[in-house]
Amino acid sequence: MKRRQMLRHAGVGLLASAAAQGLRSPVHAKATGAGLSVEWLGHSAFLFTGNGARVLANPFRAIGCTAGYRLPKVQADVVIISSQLWDEGAAENLPGNPKILFEPGAYDIRGLNFQGVSGPHDRMGGRRFGQNLIWRWNQGGLRIVHLGGAAAPITEEQKILLGSPDLALIPVGGGPKNYGPEEAKQALTFLNPRMMIPTQYATAAADKSQCELAPVKDFLNLVQGMNIGFIKGNQLSLTAASLSPKGTLIRVFNERSLLKSV
Repeated sequence: MKRRQMLRHAGVGLLASAAAQGLRSPVHAKATGAGLSVEWLGHSAFLFTGNGARVLANPFRAIGCTAGYRLPKVQADVVIISSQLWDEGAAENLPGNPKILFEPGAYDIRGLNFQGVSGPHDRMGGRRFGQNLIWRWNQGGLRIVHLGGAAAPITEEQKILLGSPDLALIPVGGGPKNYGPEEAKQALTFLNPRMMIPTQYATAAADKSQCELAPVKDFLNLVQGMNIGFIKGNQLSLTAASLSPKGTLIRVFNERSLLKSV
């Protein structure tokens, strides 16, 4: 409750709608509806630029598994967070005055339609870590699904709301509040996106004494037969036409460019 009050008093703007609705590019790429710039900021934090809008997902505090990352203090128009835990919802003191979405529901902001779908953030029905929000929206001509810190299997009802994504961001590192590699593979198969980006896994940024996540290679070993590619930096430009019509592309960003020591 304290963090929810903090977010409310930080000037959170919520605008609900009546219905649900390679490869490098500059950080401030000029965005149109014909493409999407995806910038990984570490963990499950990403900046999506397209349709003349910047969407920041899951800004974090540098602690535990994110201890060695630079803070994702970037300009954004909309901020979506999956939970109010510090590794997914450190949305205070961001530059500018972005709209911050942290509750389930449908929102129409800057011409983008967001749907927040709630589910357990642990394998105990949410009794330990509460609820996680899965976010779905269209931007730059692509259908995006960000699973945040999902730990429970996707239900048929959730699948109806999430639809068929072009791009899915799926946690793979395991621990008590994220999909492990096997669970991530099941979610990948169920959603069947055109591209998948793994999130929430142990990297060189982690304080090993406080991080319970496994490295991304544990997940990649399970999907060796799929189209796996490694991005040299932390940015990717996409269009609907650049994605394969068959099968799923799996793309992994380079963590080294995000470390404080670099």
